[in-house]
Amino acid sequence: MSQRDTLVHLFAGGCGGTVGAILTCPLEVVKTRLQSSSVTLYISEVQLSTVNGASVNRVARVSPGPLHCLKLILEKEGPRSLFRGLGPNLVGVAPSRAIYFAAYSNAKEKLNGILEPDSTQVHMISAGLAGFTAITATNPIWLIKTRLQLDARNRGERRMSAFECIRKVYQSDGIRGFYRGMSASYAGISETVIHFVIYESIKRKLLQCKTASNMDDEDESVKDASDFVGLMLAAATSKTCATSIAYPHEVIRTRLREEGTKYRSFFQTLSMVMREEGYRALYRGLTTHLVRQIPNTAIMMSTYELVVYLLNG
Repeated sequence: MSQRDTLVHLFAGGCGGTVGAILTCPLEVVKTRLQSSSVTLYISEVQLSTVNGASVNRVARVSPGPLHCLKLILEKEGPRSLFRGLGPNLVGVAPSRAIYFAAYSNAKEKLNGILEPDSTQVHMISAGLAGFTAITATNPIWLIKTRLQLDARNRGERRMSAFECIRKVYQSDGIRGFYRGMSASYAGISETVIHFVIYESIKRKLLQCKTASNMDDEDESVKDASDFVGLMLAAATSKTCATSIAYPHEVIRTRLREEGTKYRSFFQTLSMVMREEGYRALYRGLTTHLVRQIPNTAIMMSTYELVVYLLNG
């Protein structure tokens, strides 16, 4: 791959990730709140005036749904809170996606010369290596984003800034504190691998169908709107399947990134959540995650493909 091709994939990946992050930020905040261990506090605070003290603990074990959580954020904190963490997200999403797509494209090209070109093995290994590279490089940014999204303060209260959050993390845990939750992110590489295997398979089928239907056309390389709609549907379908399978790592990662958390490692957190809250807690926020992830992934992948197509003429 030439240097220009690498830069094209870097730029296209950055553009796709940035557009998707901006449009779906409110859903990201709701999802993170639902995944956290403090989500039950919302229930106890709301019900405190309507139930007696003896019943509060029982009620507090009930987790709110996405709409309830969204309503409480709007009422207690205001609309601006739905965009908490957007700054670090925008700072991180472009380099993260850019690194990911560049690593994926480079790995796939090298592996195509070793293994069967464009095979399932090539796509799986490429996606895994790309995910590992991007996670290792950008984990501190996502930790700050998560901390800001979990910083629930009422209207009028001064909100913690990204720089204050960075200082607090460093003062409490040092450099190692910025890499909390990275083990769960590594476990989440399985989601990325599944996603890209399914995506590349559907993409290849769409290309075969297009080639078969355009046998008599002189110029088969021209893309139209239907091609990008197909890519969006392929991305949405593949991401839905992958997310549903690998979702528990998202909850574990959020718990590990909480401030002053009792969670210390991936398996310790997994065991503790299942013991204290049941296996259903590992899927808390899944609906919101899917509602956010489907359009986010579709927008990201189609933007990526469009930018690459336009830049390559």
